[in-house]
Amino acid sequence: MMSFARIPARVRERLSSAALIAAIFLAWEVACLVFHVSPIVLPRPSQVVATLVMQMPALWPHILQTLLTTLVGFAAGTAIGVLLGAIVGVSRTAYNAAYPLLVGFSSIPKVAVVPVFVLWFGSGTIPAVLTAMTTCIFPIVVNVATGLATTEPEMEDVLRALGASRRQVLWNVGLPRALPYFFASLKVAVTLAFVGTVLSETVAANLGIGTVMMMASANFDMPLVFAGLFALAGLGIALYAVFAVIERRMCGWASRKTDFAVG
Repeated sequence: MMSFARIPARVRERLSSAALIAAIFLAWEVACLVFHVSPIVLPRPSQVVATLVMQMPALWPHILQTLLTTLVGFAAGTAIGVLLGAIVGVSRTAYNAAYPLLVGFSSIPKVAVVPVFVLWFGSGTIPAVLTAMTTCIFPIVVNVATGLATTEPEMEDVLRALGASRRQVLWNVGLPRALPYFFASLKVAVTLAFVGTVLSETVAANLGIGTVMMMASANFDMPLVFAGLFALAGLGIALYAVFAVIERRMCGWASRKTDFAVG
């Protein structure tokens, strides 16, 4: 049999991660059985998975609603975040004027703005889209601005010496330099967008995973509540993985060596 040390490092990392996750769920299952934990308090993972499988036909429209709402809000937040990040990153005046406002807005709990959106637009999809959008703007602005602000001045000086305009310097140096920061922010922002969507769905919506979880909680159906959490976790992991793959394809030049020498 092949020894564990001879397995490629990337495969070993994935096997170790899968083993850790399996161990956590196994410990959860065993603890619930040993201590006779009621499903109303904490359902076993096997009960949650069984509920998720059995209720999938009914959950599927809600999952799609949450996914589509999150993607729309995330796309809008990304567009606004990139625009603001580019403005803040290239202009010291814009940085001094806009950054305090962005920090202040980001510090407001999003649960406090959901009633405002509901008052303006009514209950339903629009408040959820807006909540997802506002939740993911700030990390994108910060990372894009940081990427542009940390561009090596030597590279800018070379292009300026060759007669490049400020826009050409931004397009050919600044934006490519900011790509690693941008993709890092996307992986964070997409998970935050799900938080914003579900938060709004629990307050004022009649469709979505957040609505299902609120109704299940009111009926003390904790396996269904956790099934919703599992579905959200799966969606978040899937989108995170998508952006990680795109990041490796587009920003492979910025990756650093992660393999350690094995004695």
